[in-house]
Amino acid sequence: MTSIYLIRHGRAAASFTDDVDPGLDDLGISQAEAACSRLEDKLPLTLLTSPLRRAQETAAPLVKTTGLPLTIENRMAEIPSPGLSLEERGPWLQRIMQGRWSEQSQALQKWHSDLSDCLLNIDTDTAIFSHFVAINAAVGAAEDNDQVLLFQPDNGSITVINTDGVTLTLVSRGEVANTRVN
Repeated sequence: MTSIYLIRHGRAAASFTDDVDPGLDDLGISQAEAACSRLEDKLPLTLLTSPLRRAQETAAPLVKTTGLPLTIENRMAEIPSPGLSLEERGPWLQRIMQGRWSEQSQALQKWHSDLSDCLLNIDTDTAIFSHFVAINAAVGAAEDNDQVLLFQPDNGSITVINTDGVTLTLVSRGEVANTRVN
């Protein structure tokens, strides 16, 4: 059985509606360092990351400590929102998260399927630095649950999924974000 550690990026310096590809703020850097230190006893690991800057910056402490290569994995990027302005992205994402994958566009269903295929094809213990919706999609695939939003993984949290190449099994969800609805 192969273990997959899904790390949600540290807190970004800007929101989903303010910047297409922000890096980490100071708290995010601290969260990245803490997450990476929790992975040290899992080594050796293959290291994969979303192409987005905040995920790569979250992986940086582990790369620096271990010297392991970090490989970009496009299928683990945040949910795509092509053609939407920054202002449109927030309300769009809120609608998406209230639904089911089977209700989404063909493009989003393909993204979801590609993400699941990526995880199923991993054959060595791997850490993947990724995003809120992508981690929810992975958990949904492991639980055979069609809901888009299953939990609120905190920044720097680690969700663990095992695979045998045929199925995905949820081992543990990462820490849940302590959020307040305004």
